[in-house]
Amino acid sequence: MDSFKFNNEDRLGRIERLLQQLLDRWVAKSHYSVEEFAVMMKLSADRVRQLCNQGRIRAEKSMTRSGPCSRWVISHAEYERIRREGFLPPRIKQVKTS
Repeated sequence: MDSFKFNNEDRLGRIERLLQQLLDRWVAKSHYSVEEFAVMMKLSADRVRQLCNQGRIRAEKSMTRSGPCSRWVISHAEYERIRREGFLPPRIKQVKTS
């Protein structure tokens, strides 16, 4: 019970310092890779790619290529939107009529 050895002012100061250390380490990125986004959303990377392909996540293809195809990147603004509103509805496939 070491926490009782400190008065409330000391404890509050210690908590504030620890909180500031956490905030200093966490810096929002402008864009996240599929893998980073998957961890943040607790989804598999394959599921995130599927949602991007379906248009349920507003994602962009990155300019840097990795292998034979471009990679999806998801903006921080889109991450915040999804946290507030959820994924976009699935696109309706248009059927061509002859």
